[in-house]
Amino acid sequence: MTTDSPLYDVLVIGGGVNGTGIAMDAAGRGLKVCLCEMKDLASATSSNSSKLVHGGLRYLEHHELGLVKKALTERELLLQSAPHIMWPLRFRLPHRPHLRPAWMIRAGLFLYDHLARRKRLPGSCAICFNADSPLQAHITKGFEYSDAWVDDARLVVLCAIAAREQGAEIQTRTRCIKARRIEGLWHLTLQNTDTGERRQCRSRALVNAAGPWASSLFADTMAMPSPRQLRLVKGSHILVPRLHDGPEAYILQNEDRRIVFVLPYQEHFSLIGTTDVDYEGDPAEVAIDDAEVAYLCNLVNGYFKRQVSPGDLVWRYSGVRPLIDNADGDAQGASRDYSFELDAPGGEPPLLSVFGGKLTTYRLLADAATSTLCRFFPEAGPPWTHTAVLPGGNFSTQARLAKALRFHYSWLPDVLLQRFVRSYGTLCHRFLQGCEQLDDMGEAFGDHLYRKEVDYLIEHEWATTVDDILWRRTKLGLELQNDEQERLQHYLQAQGLSI
Repeated sequence: MTTDSPLYDVLVIGGGVNGTGIAMDAAGRGLKVCLCEMKDLASATSSNSSKLVHGGLRYLEHHELGLVKKALTERELLLQSAPHIMWPLRFRLPHRPHLRPAWMIRAGLFLYDHLARRKRLPGSCAICFNADSPLQAHITKGFEYSDAWVDDARLVVLCAIAAREQGAEIQTRTRCIKARRIEGLWHLTLQNTDTGERRQCRSRALVNAAGPWASSLFADTMAMPSPRQLRLVKGSHILVPRLHDGPEAYILQNEDRRIVFVLPYQEHFSLIGTTDVDYEGDPAEVAIDDAEVAYLCNLVNGYFKRQVSPGDLVWRYSGVRPLIDNADGDAQGASRDYSFELDAPGGEPPLLSVFGGKLTTYRLLADAATSTLCRFFPEAGPPWTHTAVLPGGNFSTQARLAKALRFHYSWLPDVLLQRFVRSYGTLCHRFLQGCEQLDDMGEAFGDHLYRKEVDYLIEHEWATTVDDILWRRTKLGLELQNDEQERLQHYLQAQGLSI
């Protein structure tokens, strides 16, 4: 490696929510940052979540008051920072007295309401279910409280866009295959996972934010032992036709003390999850099994009038949560908190490794991680993300943004307008500007996706494949028919993409 190879202050390995959050934060403090991700942004754990910004009501039962307080505080900040991809959601908890007594639930909800300052969301209350309820007739009482929904993959993409706007380089489909300390710097070899092409670079600091691969990265890339092992836990979800018509989510208790969410998903579906199963093997190969499908169906059927079976599934997915390994207890009791390991022996360039974490606390984690790194960069600026707005989030309410878009683009169909509000916020002007009718959006890949949007995603959001566009950027994977997806595939291939 020569002195001509690029030199960064910080190189981040991992394009999930923690990696992109750190890249955004560090770049905003004036550091020269590069992030490499071996696949697409949010292609693993960060796009396979329950898609919630929440304090974690059930974590109170495991006495993790500190984690819940942090998460509840962050919930308020995140709702302010990204009103396009996050919004309030009310949760209904049917009461089953033999599982948890009412006093215990009331006490938990009281803590949930008051552990952190709450300005945007209403508090909890007791409710009654009548004959019109989607729940079975014997369930007559329950509770209701607030949390929030998030488009998880778009959160990651927006953090990457913000990092780039602050000067960071974002290199997707790029694996770090070798990292060595040489003469006071990290010397790194990066490989394009599509073409096999390699390039060299150097960095003054290295961040390991590889999620489920954070422990194995030490042996595979740095030729050194990992200071900490992760507990890999599989969480699986299923999607079925909508179980109820209301806008609320449901949180269901089970005999094994676990809870499962039933969440409204788009217009016509219910998202059900999650499971907690210890996992061994390659995180890239994780998949839901028949036992998990049966578990989720059986639990839902114990509550709802509408019954579901494995044959009703329209989609399923699994993710691997990289949890801190406490070497005991069951998977559902493993902590969702995070920790860092800083390695900087004898003045050598620092290595900061991130273990654990959850979507809701990604900004706090990134702030703490970047502050730790900044000990080695006295010229770096102060923390800034606690007041930052993510790209596209510079508007007050979704309703007001929709009204403004309707004024500027009166030809825009309602279904597109609403999706653009909740996916791009004000970023949609970048591909709508100059269009005066729907035909100006270019080729239609089905009723809901047009070439202008696809070109924007390719040019500005690192999309190169059909999955990148349909499952992570737009959530249209359930909308486009096979022939429409094939047409999109052919278009991407004509652009030299979708390798």
